[in-house]
Amino acid sequence: MVMWVFGYGSLVWNPGFHYDEKVLGFIKGYKRVFDLACIDHRGTPEHPARTCTLEKDEEAICWGAAFCVRGGPEKERLAMEYLERRECEYDLKTCVDFYKEDDPLKPSVTGVIVFTSTPDKVSNKYYLGPAPLEDMARQIATANGPCGNNRDYLFMLEKAMHDIGHEEDYVIELANEVRKVLAESSMKKVTPVKEPRASRVVNKAKSNVPTAHQILPHQPEAVATTI
Repeated sequence: MVMWVFGYGSLVWNPGFHYDEKVLGFIKGYKRVFDLACIDHRGTPEHPARTCTLEKDEEAICWGAAFCVRGGPEKERLAMEYLERRECEYDLKTCVDFYKEDDPLKPSVTGVIVFTSTPDKVSNKYYLGPAPLEDMARQIATANGPCGNNRDYLFMLEKAMHDIGHEEDYVIELANEVRKVLAESSMKKVTPVKEPRASRVVNKAKSNVPTAHQILPHQPEAVATTI
């Protein structure tokens, strides 16, 4: 038997399980969005990270990598157990067709498993939903978890898409907005410039100059008399 799994997030550069083949390509009808909370890897329950999930879009394609696991049921079971622990925030497993760049019309592999999430905040507690770009960038710039910070997840995804030759405008735009937030935060942390020593000496010298009252001789008070 053979099992195929499609990765579109951290699986692209860090699959973490034993596989027999990795193929670059895309799936149709889905687009990548940063609408899913991560509370145990790149974030915490108090400050969840934003990681990518898939949103249905008939006109879209999503580039990534398909991983093939061969060797029988036991090997597939071990790979799936690992993936289910790692992708615990994703409540759906969907089977899709996978395409390669050299033949974009005919599926290269059918029945490829992809982890997705229900886009409903009521039935899916990890679904954050869309937000303004600036708000998502601030959240990603500051979230941290046991496996690292949220911004590195985004930057590594940006690099992975570049490395496979299919950069994504949405990912690039979000990454640049996060860099803007980080730059602004660094500027706010700049310490004030200390007063030069020469200036302090001058000020001290000025404080030692006697006042006019100290220099003038004491004048007795006038006493009023009557004639």
